[in-house]
Amino acid sequence: MFLRLAAFVLGLLELLRPRSVVDFWMGLATREDDVSLRPWVYTAARVEGVFLVLWAIRRSRSRRSADGE
Repeated sequence: MFLRLAAFVLGLLELLRPRSVVDFWMGLATREDDVSLRPWVYTAARVEGVFLVLWAIRRSRSRRSADGE
């Protein structure tokens, strides 16, 4: 349940604010400030966000149907 919620929240953040999310993770990964990312990286983050949200929703629905709701 927590994994689905985390995936859903991260997916929404990547959909709505891909630059902030990517810049945050790049700040953690590198110590250099002169790293330049290609423009497609932010598009890839949005695509990843779509897949995370869809995965979380699909898992949530399949879980409900398995419980008999």
